[in-house]
Amino acid sequence: MKASISTISIVLMFVLLPISLAKCNASLDFDSFLGCFRHIPTPFSIADAILTPNNLSFETIYQQRANNLRVALSTTSRPAAIITALHPSHAQATVFCAKRHGFQVRIRSGGHDFEGLSYTSSVPFVILDMFNLHSINIDMESETAWVQAGATTGELYYRIAEKSNVHGFPSGVGTTVGIGGHFSGGGYGFLMRKYGLSIDNVIDAQLIDANGRILNREAMGEDVFWAIRGGGATSFGIILSWRVKLVRVPPRITVFTVQRTLEQGATELVCRWQQVARKLSKDLFIRLQPEPINNGGNNRTVSVSFIGHFLGQTDELIQLMNADFPELDLQRSDCLEMSWVESVLYWAGFPNGTTIDELLNRVQVYRFFSKSKSDYFKAVIPKQGLETLWEALMDTGDISVQMNPYGGRMEEISDTETAFAHRGGNLFMVLYSVTWSESDGGINATARYVELSRRLYRAMAPYASSNPREAFLNYRDLDIGSKESNGTDLEDAKEYGAKYFKNNFMRLMSLKTKIDPENFFRNEQSIPPLSTRSDH
Repeated sequence: MKASISTISIVLMFVLLPISLAKCNASLDFDSFLGCFRHIPTPFSIADAILTPNNLSFETIYQQRANNLRVALSTTSRPAAIITALHPSHAQATVFCAKRHGFQVRIRSGGHDFEGLSYTSSVPFVILDMFNLHSINIDMESETAWVQAGATTGELYYRIAEKSNVHGFPSGVGTTVGIGGHFSGGGYGFLMRKYGLSIDNVIDAQLIDANGRILNREAMGEDVFWAIRGGGATSFGIILSWRVKLVRVPPRITVFTVQRTLEQGATELVCRWQQVARKLSKDLFIRLQPEPINNGGNNRTVSVSFIGHFLGQTDELIQLMNADFPELDLQRSDCLEMSWVESVLYWAGFPNGTTIDELLNRVQVYRFFSKSKSDYFKAVIPKQGLETLWEALMDTGDISVQMNPYGGRMEEISDTETAFAHRGGNLFMVLYSVTWSESDGGINATARYVELSRRLYRAMAPYASSNPREAFLNYRDLDIGSKESNGTDLEDAKEYGAKYFKNNFMRLMSLKTKIDPENFFRNEQSIPPLSTRSDH
């Protein structure tokens, strides 16, 4: 796969050199933009891959992979075209033509971007949809796989399970998440304490740069390879594929869910979880999910789910929990043993007994309006802080919270080993999500629900990390910095850059200057070059 793509890249570079050099004469002439593709020889016809608003399938394709209805149904502008790439050369051609004719390129894999930056923009743009580029080639002899950007996490898990019941990969819980963006922001899941993030197990990549070249790790250099692992690859180019190292898992693992309400001592258990979760065996990951319960009238409470994943069998887990977290009182009846790939379905919320074929469903079935935020915690949230959180949950009923423990492998990897900087010193990371539906007011209720998320975020400020208050890139939040900057304002970038990347941000800007000095690849929260030019 790699050799054939590289050959095509070289051919296109020579054929399209005049186009890449003509970019400074750009004009927003859409007909000329479309005509540009006719002058580019590609091994597979690109005509069928280009959708304009005149195509009957345009809106269907746009909406099908635009998962946040808050963004997809807003007044935010639609793309001038969607290029549903059928071959890597189509992505290269999109770079050349967009660069020549002044259109931004937004790159979409699975469509799970929390702020829709992969499928919306306030400036003229086109979507490069990578969904059709989803091949997965697994080599069990080397225990590696090449995974194209448009593949989903579910597909990757399924293809691994086809080959082996003792291999897995540390990646996300959502099974329709696109690999391209998920990995580039870090990628985490229930194996993070054992094996780290997805990017900690990436050993090569293929990236299209702003000149349309396809670069592997050797060609892009170690600096750029460092940047795209955790720095958000869409600031540097277009990810075509990742080469990953598979990890070993037992043939049988154990999962459990234990629920406790406030009346059953949930607050005290959460206090204890904060103290022990990061110190437990690397084989054990316990996520917390508090949620409000209304039993009628003013009879409100909060139920906290302790959701566990253990790389071992029940007897060993019970013994470990009795020694290190006896307060939870985990019972054998709480536990289920299954294969690793079946545990993926368990974590994704599918009923027990669901066939693993479900992992091949690539499009998210249920879409909703949402606004999300994230936090990192370096100290235990005191009881007072937890009660603030519980009150917020009970007052709104629309906020969901996930609390994910750190420690283990995450403590062992330096903040500077990859661009992902949130490593040692963190007890846990939190995702706050407010969701609503059409029946709740839909787009007309957006301002009210977004304010709910901001109110909770403000309330948790005294307990979260500070200077900077850290945030997770894959949980994109346009409240951090100005969403009007469109990736060109250095002052705005310093705000969100510090929160997403901490001390790695300056190095990322330096590398951006090296690989994309004219800032072709940009969005509202991209990494700008050290000297930003806005005339292209």
